Amino acid sequence: AVVSTQSTGAYTTRVGAGTFPTEQCNDIGNSMADIGHEYGVTTGRRRRCGWLDLMVLKYSNMVNGFTKLAITKLDILDTFKELKICTGYKLDGADLASFPADHSLLERIEPVYTTLKGWECSTVDCRSYDELPDQAKSYLKVIEDFVGVKICWVGVGQSRDSIIVI
Repeated sequence: AVVSTQSTGAYTTRVGAGTFPTEQCNDIGNSMADIGHEYGVTTGRRRRCGWLDLMVLKYSNMVNGFTKLAITKLDILDTFKELKICTGYKLDGADLASFPADHSLLERIEPVYTTLKGWECSTVDCRSYDELPDQAKSYLKVIEDFVGVKICWVGVGQSRDSIIVI
């Protein structure tokens, strides 16, 4: 069997223009950018930041067929009281079953969020899944269940030993 891994952040970022349904043009997005050091190395431009979009991740899995997930930058969400994950889209008030094939529709969609309680404590020193706060485990479970792919690695910091193997 072919094993394929998809790496994604615990939140979504984007460089440049274009539709970004979960973008947070507010203090939340600014906090994600500042805490996560989401600035271009060459230009110094701030990346656009927003909640994790599971509709995109599930679509990516449909197209690419990955069998394992690596979630990076979980620690960036350590201070948030509340977290949102996009688990659906509405178009003109109607639920969409999947990511739209027509990208022009993305400009009109409204993200549907699952809201979770934040863990509000540092995960930077966690080196095993069991050491993660229960709320962080719940966040990861929502991702795993929605996408239907096992999370095998979780990044909780910048150092090489900041990867939790599950």
